Amino acid sequence: MRFRRRERDTEVELNITAFLNLMVVLIPFLLLNAVFAQVAILQLNLPSDDAAPSESEDKRPIVLEVLIYQDRYEVVDRQSGPLKILPNQDGEHDRDGLHQYLLEVKERFAEVTDITLLCEDDTPYELLIHTMDTVRLRDVRLNGQIIKRELFPDIGIGAAPPDPQRAAGGDA
Repeated sequence: MRFRRRERDTEVELNITAFLNLMVVLIPFLLLNAVFAQVAILQLNLPSDDAAPSESEDKRPIVLEVLIYQDRYEVVDRQSGPLKILPNQDGEHDRDGLHQYLLEVKERFAEVTDITLLCEDDTPYELLIHTMDTVRLRDVRLNGQIIKRELFPDIGIGAAPPDPQRAAGGDA
């Protein structure tokens, strides 16, 4: 038995109506949602290799550092030494106390915008982020509304020196 190929005279058309309908709905939806999908980026400054302070650092009235240890925060002026020690409250770091103290420092030194956070190697990531948020912004009441203003927006990150209380045999 022989099979014969039939030649078809009909052409097949590609029906793209459903695809076009999908695009008409999908493109405006994606464009409208693109405005809400923004990524927040926080510029951080890493300490330089030089351990010696620069000349511009010597002229500043205060060089703030916040040391994050397991059981406390320490606020330090790099030029003069410790300013305040904030022990943990109820097993957690006292972010509210740190924020209140930094507000007092900002009132005395309004022109200072930079601060360095120094943390131990085993500091939890969440604690570092919460501390960054604490030192970066403050709430200000303006015309009956609370708005966020900068406290110390120029944040540097580094490694804290070893905890002297732990090295001396204090509670860890």
